[in-house]
Amino acid sequence: MTNLARLRDFVRSFTALAGQAEERIFVDGRALLADLVAHDDWLPAQFAQPAPDRYQQYLLHCDPLERFSVLSFVWGPGQATPLHDHTVWGMVGVLRGAELCEEFAVDAEADGPLLATGAHRLAAGAIDLVSPRIGDIHRVSNALADAVSVSIHVYGANIGRLERHVYDAASGATSRFVSGYVNPVTPNLWA
Repeated sequence: MTNLARLRDFVRSFTALAGQAEERIFVDGRALLADLVAHDDWLPAQFAQPAPDRYQQYLLHCDPLERFSVLSFVWGPGQATPLHDHTVWGMVGVLRGAELCEEFAVDAEADGPLLATGAHRLAAGAIDLVSPRIGDIHRVSNALADAVSVSIHVYGANIGRLERHVYDAASGATSRFVSGYVNPVTPNLWA
């Protein structure tokens, strides 16, 4: 049995934070997300299904005013995002498995390749933060070669509808994209 009450309680608590300053959301929201991903009994199975050809982005909840959205990302072995930005604050909590995050920045001095600024591995329970203020350009991949990884993402907008950018690391060239979602329905938090 899936304990959807955990997700419902998370959404209620996060709704109370919506509209606060990014710094406050990163402190209080991080604690909420850490508590959510510390328990692996609430995510319905249909929102944790990998696909053979690419990672999956499932919408779990979107605030009616689009102040935040909650998603599950499901990574098959070897799957990765393109190099991209978010244009809003975001938090990532690893629920299962592990992820590798490679960070980049635009070179303000010259047009050309993006600057690699670091990489880190996120194990189950780890929380990562992104925003234009603290660093917003990265590529994320499943850190496991033989297992599925699942992470829970919270963004300061309806991220699946938001126009963002994909980057070419070598040239720094950008193209616009809207990520969308793979699921036609969301979990019924009120069942």
